[in-house]
Amino acid sequence: MKRLLLLCVVALLYVACKEEPKQTTTEIEEPIEVVEDSTLIEVEEEATPEKSISELKNELAAKGFKTFDYVDEKTQDTIIMQQYFIAFLKRGTIRNQNEEEAAILQEEHLAHLQKMYDLGYADISGPFGDDGDIRGITIYNVPTQKMADSLANADPMVQAGRLEIEIHPWWAAKGFPLR
Repeated sequence: MKRLLLLCVVALLYVACKEEPKQTTTEIEEPIEVVEDSTLIEVEEEATPEKSISELKNELAAKGFKTFDYVDEKTQDTIIMQQYFIAFLKRGTIRNQNEEEAAILQEEHLAHLQKMYDLGYADISGPFGDDGDIRGITIYNVPTQKMADSLANADPMVQAGRLEIEIHPWWAAKGFPLR
């Protein structure tokens, strides 16, 4: 019986310790496109000539945007700071819509925000994760506060009184991604 038990333990250890071929994954550095037959085709990105800082500043100024230069002390790089407008979407005073009306308003609200993004007027928007009076934000990439205010007040939720808007100028480095 001891021999049988010892034989089972040895067999179990052999199976458990047997090296399996490891699967490796590699990151794809080039963008790929998947077509219907699942064949992978590499897609080359078009090289766009990088604009100089002065060209970018002139382009922004011609469109009416306010900018200023900031020199990073660590890298000595010149960074263009651009004025954006952050809209705080606050709980409105008219919240007596029934569930169906509120759902329709929410769909229209999301469609409005998507349209602002698609037209290039809004760079980012989203709700806050708590149930406070400030419900969410939208960052408008437009040259004036008047324009941001007009776009934000065109939101169906705002027009219905379910949300109210509070807009503030906000400065951020032009072209820097979120992390």
